[in-house]
Amino acid sequence: MERDKYMSPFSTRYASKEMQFIFSEDNKFRTWRKLWISLAKAEKRQGLPITDAQIKELEAHADDINYADAEAREKETRHDVMSHVYAYGLQCPAAKPIIHLGATSCYVGDNTDIIVMKQGMELLRGKLLRVIQNLRDFSAQYKDVPTLAYTHLQPAQPTTVGKRATLWMNELVMDVNELDHRLSTLPLLGSKGTTGTQASFVELLGDGKKIDRIERDIADDFGFQYVVPVSGQTYSRKVDFQALSALSGVAQTASKFSYDLRLLQSFKEIEEPFEDRQIGSSAMAYKRNPMRCERISALSRYVMVDQLNAAVTAGTQWFERTLDDSANRRVAVAEAFLAVDGILNIFMNVTGGLVVYEKVIRARLMAELPFMATENILMAAVKKGGDRQALHEKIRVLSQEAAKKVKQDGEKNDLLERIAADPAFKTTKAEIDALLEPKNFTGRSAEQVETFIKTVVDPLLEANKDRMADGVELNV
Repeated sequence: MERDKYMSPFSTRYASKEMQFIFSEDNKFRTWRKLWISLAKAEKRQGLPITDAQIKELEAHADDINYADAEAREKETRHDVMSHVYAYGLQCPAAKPIIHLGATSCYVGDNTDIIVMKQGMELLRGKLLRVIQNLRDFSAQYKDVPTLAYTHLQPAQPTTVGKRATLWMNELVMDVNELDHRLSTLPLLGSKGTTGTQASFVELLGDGKKIDRIERDIADDFGFQYVVPVSGQTYSRKVDFQALSALSGVAQTASKFSYDLRLLQSFKEIEEPFEDRQIGSSAMAYKRNPMRCERISALSRYVMVDQLNAAVTAGTQWFERTLDDSANRRVAVAEAFLAVDGILNIFMNVTGGLVVYEKVIRARLMAELPFMATENILMAAVKKGGDRQALHEKIRVLSQEAAKKVKQDGEKNDLLERIAADPAFKTTKAEIDALLEPKNFTGRSAEQVETFIKTVVDPLLEANKDRMADGVELNV
């Protein structure tokens, strides 16, 4: 790589080679040629004077694009599509008269954008499935390991490590479902002409059914169930917004996970992978910073904000089309896909190697459990004839006294000793200790993990076992 040449961080640090190719100029221009071939074949089927020899000539040069000719022509014409029509015609002199016949620039431009977004979503979908698989195995392994749960970031009724992981997985499943919806309903623009009226095709064919058949054939060639029913020159830019909304959903899920794990790493309960020779800090050699999850947080923020580009573009189109969408879309759409690809590369890596410290998790839980056990202690004391309201008030006062000792004096939580020493509770410390089994406080957590995996996760993974991405080696 040339060190003095500017390159996007997405190509040097974050996005995979596969996603970079999907949004490359080479993939774009090869797709243009495939679209021209598909158009010629469809027009020939409807009776236009196009020969098999012309189509074979186009097919022979579908991938060996003469870029130098196209680039030289574009310097003269300032029109990318016509420059590539010209370059293709140099390679295919017999087919030159029928290249781009009846079409406008958006025939190749917009249809390619849709095709490329479909390719990008399919790549991302496979990576989402891999993250789900990683978390499925993690959740099953730790389904019954009690841990503190939090509301308002304050200790609350315990959950399990595996149950918490199902919360991450559930959102990932939602993201897969959303991508599936977008993929199954994504419409090709088809061949609509300059303002969407198909006037040029009426001139060529004079038959609406033939024109519809051409669109259907092109859609079939590229694996699309739907064609845009009506349009101006372009497909509605709401399609871009819907695609980026699905990507934003992935970013939201990844962001939530990354913040959770960064907090857990601060608590020293669960950590992201850390290589033997990895450096956590240039100044503090002992540190193990959650740099991968921090990167997920950063890239996710970018994607969630980038979604707004598509919303504004969709909302500022004039009549049948304006060109002020082009430069924005070229950046916003491509970089959203590249960023989410980078996010999922890290997500796969992190979830494939989470480090769990069960003793720390238990110690932190046991430090808080006395406060959470008070309801159980209260019920046991009531069964022995105690007054619930009076006992509740005593526990409130004792809890505040114990909390003050912990927070202000840094002493051990002695709430249980205080309760045992109060004759109103008619209990002993040994009886109270018997109530402090953490699993007694996690409700149906383990059962919920098993049910979620059995009824939701495993059927999804089984149905997609051949479409799941492999693991990934991070660039940095």
